Formats: sequence, structure tokens, C-alpha cells
Amino acid sequence: MDHLQTSTNVLFILLGAILVLFMHAGFAFLELGTVRSKNQVNALVKILADFSVSTLAYFFIGFHTAYGIDFMHDAQTLSAQHGYQLVRFFFLLTFAAAIPAIISGGIAERSRFYPQLVATLLLVAFVYPFFEGIAWGGHFGVQSWLAAHFGSQFHDFAGSVVVHAMGGWIALPAVLLLGSRKGRYRHDGTMTAHPPSSIPFLALGAWILTVGWFGFNVMSAQTISHISGLVAVNSLMALVGGTLAALFAGRNDPGFIHNGPLAGLVAVCAGSDVMHPLGALVTGAVAGALFVWMFTLCQNRWKIDDVLGVWPLHGLCGTWGGIAAGIFGQKALGGLGGVSFMSQLAGTALGVTIALAGGFIVYGILKKLVGIRLSEEEEAEGADLSIHKISATPPYEG
Repeated sequence: MDHLQTSTNVLFILLGAILVLFMHAGFAFLELGTVRSKNQVNALVKILADFSVSTLAYFFIGFHTAYGIDFMHDAQTLSAQHGYQLVRFFFLLTFAAAIPAIISGGIAERSRFYPQLVATLLLVAFVYPFFEGIAWGGHFGVQSWLAAHFGSQFHDFAGSVVVHAMGGWIALPAVLLLGSRKGRYRHDGTMTAHPPSSIPFLALGAWILTVGWFGFNVMSAQTISHISGLVAVNSLMALVGGTLAALFAGRNDPGFIHNGPLAGLVAVCAGSDVMHPLGALVTGAVAGALFVWMFTLCQNRWKIDDVLGVWPLHGLCGTWGGIAAGIFGQKALGGLGGVSFMSQLAGTALGVTIALAGGFIVYGILKKLVGIRLSEEEEAEGADLSIHKISATPPYEG
């Protein structure tokens, strides 16, 4: 039975890894549909290249940083429990690789290609796993301290804060250091519209992410014995709440509507295993409205040119999700308990702080040393010229 159970766990988490891997196609098509046509090739190439760099960074450095497992010097992990730690690495890699995929949408249309790959390497190897190790690996005694002082550890079942808030808050410094796209804001402060190039592609990306998210959330149990139908239904309720809130707050705008379920799913990750479904519905609805309002405020009033709105969507909705787990996870509100509002507040604040610091350090150094923004000519022509040249002249055409 133990042999069968172990094999089942390997298959379970492998299926989760495949579902979350497929979500990266969703990131790609969401960006593809949002950016202007001249930047579509860059968006597709960037997501795939970022994932590849993330894999190496996480395999050689990040996974060991977060969990202390070293595949290079501990050969037993390669075959123990049918290679469970290997597929666990694969699963958690897909989470880690979401960090540059999230950032990609914020810095689209004016960031240099290869400096971004360097940023991906540094973020996935060091910044992201540093907080991942604190929240999920028990590093530095932070979780023990929170439990001793507030009664429960910081709870983030599937990464509202560990993945999404981290990605969104790292993206904010990158967006600010890059500056707005050329021509986005006129001299009088008014904004030039850059409408999505393809609503169908944007919608396809949102649907791929939404479907894959059930692997992201449900398979975060990591073993079949810990699987919970509550997580699945809470994810469903949150995406519905986010969609309807974005529908009304965004006044039927298709871009807002298709980001609504993503906002709800970002927010419910943390508490999806402890909330009542009605709590998940409210959490998702708040997130959907929050995204619409904050995206509009950032673009129109604050002049923050975050192309896909990744700071509102992932950063702010992920932050809300970390806090919401401490509210709607309480037994008094129909939750299962075992969470502390103060621990959620403290853990979320720590994640945001590390993300902001990491983002400013990584992108600040790269900006100073090599530059992170395209030249005016390259930006006018469309993203990174070298990527277009490669794509326009396939080897088989000579």
C-alpha cells in the first residue's frame, strides 16, 4: 500500500505541474492579446525564454535555497519515493517561473530582452526562494515566532502572497524604473490609448489561466491524501465573484471582465483550504473590483504604465488574499479556523517588503550597469529588434 500511495502521489503532483506549466501559455496569450501587434512576437518568445532560464535557476540554486534539497550532491533524492522530490521540484518550479511571467506583462513593449533574462535568473534563484523558504520552508524561525505570538503561523496554501504578491510587487519597481512607453502620456498629462491588439487572444489567455488554476490550487496539497474538494469549490466561487465584480465595476469592458476571474483566483489562493465558499465568493468579488479601480487609478491618475496591470492584479489582489485568509478563514465567519489575522498581516507585509526590496535592487543594478530599456528606435519598431529578426527569418528559409 505504501508503494502504491507513493506512486499515486508522484502522479498527482506531476499532473499538477503539467496544469500549471500550461498556465504559462495563458500568461503568454494574455500578454499577446494586450500588447500592440508589433510586440506580439516578443511577448511569446519572452515567456518561453523566461521559463527556461527559471528552470535552470531554480534547479541549481532556488529549490535548494527554499527547501535545502540539493539534487547535485544528494543522489538518493533522484530515486527515493519514485522520484517524488523531483516532480515536487517540477511543480514548485512552475510557481517560481510565474514570477518573471507576471513581471513580463508589466514591463511589456519597452524592456530589453536579455537584461530581463538576467533579472529572471536573479529573481528565481535568490529573491523569490528567500521568501518561499520563510513561508513554506520554515526558515529563520519566522513561522515559529508568529505561531508563538499570534497563535498560528502565516497561512498561504497556494501562493496568494508567496507567488502572486511577490511577482506583482517585484514588478512595480521594474515598471517605475523603466518609465512609461513612448507616447503613452502627452505633455499635458493626458493619456494616449493603446487598446488591446486582440481581445480573442486576451480571452484565450484568461481561460487557459483559469482552467490551469485548479491545478495551481488543488494540487498545492502536494499529496493525494491532503486533497480537498473545498479548495476546488472555493476557487470556483472566487473566480465567479471576481468576474461579476469586474463586469459591473468595469462597465462591461472585455479586458476587465477577462481579468476578473484571475483577480479572484489570485486572492483565494492563500485561504482556499480554510474559507467557506461564501467567504471565497466575497474574497473574489473584492479582488475583481479592486483590480478595476486600481488599474484605472494607476494608468489615469498616477501615470504608472503597467501594461497588463500586474501590480493591481497580482500585487494588490495577492496582498488582499493573504489578509482575507485571516478574515474568512475564521470559524466565526464559517471558515475552518487555524489562522490568525495578525499572522496573515505580518506575513503578507514581510512578503511585500522583500519583493519591493528585491525588485529595486535587481532592476536598479541592471539599469545602472547595462540598461533595461529599449532605444527609441527599437521601441518604435517593436520590442526587441533581434527577436523579430530571428522570427522573421526561419533557418529553413535560408
